[in-house]
Amino acid sequence: MRDTEITAFMICPSRELAQQFQGTLASTRLFQVLAEMKSYPPAQTLEIRLRQLKPDVILLDLASDLDAACQVIEFVAPVRPEVHVIGLHLQPDSEAIIRSLRVGASEFLAAPFDARSQQEAVARIRKLRQPEAAGEPEMGKIVAFASAKPGSGASTLATQTAFAVRKLSGKRVLLMDLDLMGGTIGFYLKLNHAHSLLDALDHAGGLTPAAWSGLTVNSGGVDILPAPESPYSDPIDTARLQEVLHYARLMYDWTILDLPSIFHKISLLAAPEVDHTYLVSTSELPSLHLARKAVSLMNQLGFTKEQFQVVINRVNRRDGISSSDMEKIFNCPVHASFPNDYFSLHRVVTLGQPLGNDCELGRAIEGLAGKLAGVAPEDKRRRGGLLEARTAFLQA
Repeated sequence: MRDTEITAFMICPSRELAQQFQGTLASTRLFQVLAEMKSYPPAQTLEIRLRQLKPDVILLDLASDLDAACQVIEFVAPVRPEVHVIGLHLQPDSEAIIRSLRVGASEFLAAPFDARSQQEAVARIRKLRQPEAAGEPEMGKIVAFASAKPGSGASTLATQTAFAVRKLSGKRVLLMDLDLMGGTIGFYLKLNHAHSLLDALDHAGGLTPAAWSGLTVNSGGVDILPAPESPYSDPIDTARLQEVLHYARLMYDWTILDLPSIFHKISLLAAPEVDHTYLVSTSELPSLHLARKAVSLMNQLGFTKEQFQVVINRVNRRDGISSSDMEKIFNCPVHASFPNDYFSLHRVVTLGQPLGNDCELGRAIEGLAGKLAGVAPEDKRRRGGLLEARTAFLQA
């Protein structure tokens, strides 16, 4: 992206309007259009796309349907961080100007979209955005595990990856259970904790380090924010979820999310806030079938293959299906595979402990964690003892 450009998400049903405006982009060099929609989107689709793209502005067609355009502006107005709306029209229509500005649009541009008008609009947008851009702290990374089919082992991989990242990197790691209906991390780790993700959502917007330390519980050097003990089915305020995830980025180098099935609403709302999502499937046919649907869904929502990857859990050499076969099913690469190691998992779940690298599954998970944490394979054995000693000292 050029330094002079600001990022934009274009919503423009009028092809004539879109072509006229886009025809000026090469010469003005003011906007980088990240994505375009050729119809006014429903609220949920718009929310997902905004969270995924994080544009500076929305370039919005006011000419095709002013009522629908104003509904988009009203929906965007309370979104944080703020996204400014620039209305587009084929002519300087006074009704469109007044209505769009009244409901929250920041700027208005009319054909032929001359360079000077665009420059002035961009200058005003930049001035509005300056307070947000100043003094931003360094943020941590968020990685999510979501199953294609419930019961595929996403919770196990999320939990053990969190422990492995902590072991290999020595950095602050949070494990967050977002499966509000059936979260199992608290059970796996034998946690006896009075608070859950619901408490964090209740305190969103007013979180402090002192309050946060009371909400989380430490296990094996990893902070845990478990799901509630009783299933919770009420709607989640997505703005509060976004605030909790933003606070986690501030507090931790790595946040690992255990999501329910990728088709669940909370997973689709969380995914745009995540740096990378691992879609977990097994080699069983129903799981492969749903994983193929999930890959298609993620592609339709605009997620790139760099933002999500497929991993195969509980691989058995006798399954009779190879990684190349599965890649043909998904139409995308298989990033990693994990062996079916029931006895090792049964042992650590019984004891409430992390897997070690004394089993094939533990070594496979450390391999994935090493790639995430930027620890080369040849460094792991040398650094492991020192980092484990440091973890023990910090917990003492």
